[in-house]
Amino acid sequence: MTDHELPSAVVVREVGPRDGFQNEPERIATADKIRLIEQLARTGLRRIEVASFVRPDVLPQLDDGVEVLERLEVPADVHLSVLVPNVRGLERALEHADRFHEVCVFASASETHNRRNVNRSVAESIAAIEEMVPRVRAAGLRCQAVIATAFGCPYEGVVPAERVLELTRRLEAAGADEVGYGDTTGMANPLQVRALFRRLRAATGEGLELTAHFHNTRGQGLANVLAALEAGISTFESSFGELGGCPVPKGATGNIATEDLVSLLHEMGIETGIDLAAVLEASREVQRVLGRPLGSHLLLAGPIEWPGGRPAAG
Repeated sequence: MTDHELPSAVVVREVGPRDGFQNEPERIATADKIRLIEQLARTGLRRIEVASFVRPDVLPQLDDGVEVLERLEVPADVHLSVLVPNVRGLERALEHADRFHEVCVFASASETHNRRNVNRSVAESIAAIEEMVPRVRAAGLRCQAVIATAFGCPYEGVVPAERVLELTRRLEAAGADEVGYGDTTGMANPLQVRALFRRLRAATGEGLELTAHFHNTRGQGLANVLAALEAGISTFESSFGELGGCPVPKGATGNIATEDLVSLLHEMGIETGIDLAAVLEASREVQRVLGRPLGSHLLLAGPIEWPGGRPAAG
């Protein structure tokens, strides 16, 4: 792919039922979670993160993860994933391995953010991941490793690209199927995104899937998506309704909205396999459940209507 070509198709991984729900100040009823996830699973989304095996006292909003997994009924081609913070969380998750397909493990590129987020050094987190990835693979599951604060840290400022590259090399060597890069507090800009992903793509094997995860904290999320597309990235994470945000620090607002991302891609002629109207209805439904307006642009404006039909992309 040259610098001027964009992918013809993109994979969208929905993280709202985990990343979004955990950030709500009040618990969402288990029945509502299940209903919303099943609704998302009927939109054409094929990868959905649905639960976390973090200690219940740390994330009480997700303490019903096992019940959600056991009661979910989704199409066979929809792959469910769970997040685990450490070896103990993985052991708990593997007790229910027949109910999901992927495990997400994570560490921050920033030492300060990692300590504030999971109370461990980056080295400790990476060592734990290197222990967990083979166990995930041995269980017949796919493993995604996430590098948070890959584009900047609110405590330390600039995160050197070399640090992100080195962490990526270790995660790839450990056997991760995919590495995700989190703009955890919305500090990335398009030039930085394009440059980093070009370096990452050049430095990693073709078998390693690279995924972009942008937050819209400062309104730059979709601009960063375009920059990542231009660097050859074809997997993105998003959250319906623009739910979510990093628990630390304050002010780190939601992920880019799934409906806004899908609308952008479709308007540019990039296939997703997703029914935009169905995603929008799911976002309207979670907005009704929460009883407050959400940040998604399409929830306010609606999809573009083209009298006479949509113009050709490009």
